[in-house]
Amino acid sequence: MVATSRTLSTRVWPLHLVKPTRGLVDEKLKVIVRNLNPRQEVTLRCVHQDVWEGFGHYISDQHGTVTVAKDASMGGTYKGVEAMGLMWSMQPVPGSRKGLRTLSTRVWPLLLVKPTRGLVDEKLKVIVRNLNPRQEVTLRCVHQSEDKDVWEGFGHYISDQHGTVTVAKDASMGGTYKGVEAMGLMWSMQPVPGSRKGLRLRKKHVLSPMVFHISVFDGHITQGFSQLTALATHAVERWYVAPGVQRVYLQEKGVQGTLFIPPGPGPFPGLLDLWGGGGGLVEYRAALLASHGFVSFALEYLSSEEINAPTTDVKYFEAAYQILKSHAMVQKDRLALFGLSFGSTIALSMAAYSKIIKPRCCVCISGSHVNAVQRTLSETFQEIAKNVSKIRVEDGQVIWRDIILPIPADPSMKIDVGQIKCPVLLVNGSDDQNLATVESAEDMERMMEKAGNRHLLQVLTYPGAGHLIEPPYTPHHRTSNFVIGKDKVLMLWGGQAKPHADAQEDSWEKIVAFLQQHLYFTGSQAKL
Repeated sequence: MVATSRTLSTRVWPLHLVKPTRGLVDEKLKVIVRNLNPRQEVTLRCVHQDVWEGFGHYISDQHGTVTVAKDASMGGTYKGVEAMGLMWSMQPVPGSRKGLRTLSTRVWPLLLVKPTRGLVDEKLKVIVRNLNPRQEVTLRCVHQSEDKDVWEGFGHYISDQHGTVTVAKDASMGGTYKGVEAMGLMWSMQPVPGSRKGLRLRKKHVLSPMVFHISVFDGHITQGFSQLTALATHAVERWYVAPGVQRVYLQEKGVQGTLFIPPGPGPFPGLLDLWGGGGGLVEYRAALLASHGFVSFALEYLSSEEINAPTTDVKYFEAAYQILKSHAMVQKDRLALFGLSFGSTIALSMAAYSKIIKPRCCVCISGSHVNAVQRTLSETFQEIAKNVSKIRVEDGQVIWRDIILPIPADPSMKIDVGQIKCPVLLVNGSDDQNLATVESAEDMERMMEKAGNRHLLQVLTYPGAGHLIEPPYTPHHRTSNFVIGKDKVLMLWGGQAKPHADAQEDSWEKIVAFLQQHLYFTGSQAKL
């Protein structure tokens, strides 16, 4: 829509407001023009593909405003007060072919995606309407990562007798996933053909969203999407931070990391978030946990110029815990440890041995109690390196899991989990090829049964899941690039896409419930 006029103010430009800018065809538009001269004559015109047009002649009021829903058109393709006259009065422009049918005779496919903006662990509702009955279509989700790599997931569908596809109810016949999968477009995503090898989709800058474009194409398509025109496309924003979550980078007492604080007056329960041996500062899980009401401290303890593994020891983690505990927005007696992989080993070590770290509960994903962290990280890694000969390489993929097998019988080579006095949730995948987590969990159960604290241990083991159990709908990575020392290798993490996706969705729900139970709802510390 454009507005034209016989006179134009030289000082204040006219302001043309149209709402909504995106909506259903049966929604009314609100069209207003402001900043005109008083009693100025203008024409409002709506044009579609330079072929169809509707227009009305208006005179602004004493304030220089035209409100289409209230003011009368003096002429054009319609007259009088007509809120939608610009639409229903449209006709072919002069010189067009004769016999053109009205626009209303063609019904275009309608793609509905809700929510268009939400957290990454929220389910999407995807529906396509106005298709032909039993029409074959492909739904595709595409995302460009922060590293400029392109990821895609797609499913093949057949519309019902009403010309509708409902992703949560209808089965995909093929593509990157099959069957009834409400979130298959997300969790089945993989790099497009021709991409670099060993990619892993991870969010680095959590204060910006991950933007996905969901499109519907005619027919069952498997490649060449960029050469085709979609029937409809919808953009979706997926966030790790909820509105109001604060991100605060901390560098204090030799400790560094990022604190995420939920919106609201507080104080809130807190947790220390520990990632694995890949190092670096990984923020996205802590950001998502803060979005669920926990002050989350994403701790960096490897791969930094300021952090030196040969000298980093238990005191580093105790200092981080004290920083979290002393924060004004944190409930000092409601703290937890959350670890993945080597981060789980640290969490278990601190819970068992530290005189300072006294968590209400611990969540340990894909971790082990072998090789306790009681000295410096460098010394711990030296112990692990003694079994480096057990590492296997098959088809160019590094398999790490045997490095702690068989689980040592010598108690001095393991964390004494019998000393742990808080509830512990272990989350493991049966196809973990990076660490013998299932065997570790079984040995921990035996040790805690003997020590009398088995009732504090809850174990979730997911068939077909691998090592990298992340927040729900994160794409599955059976392998990815990983740096060991100065060498980049292709690490085998394990797992199959569908069971791994199921494990991520189920475990996340149980993890959040576990944290809520022990940090929000439990009145006193669990006792032996």
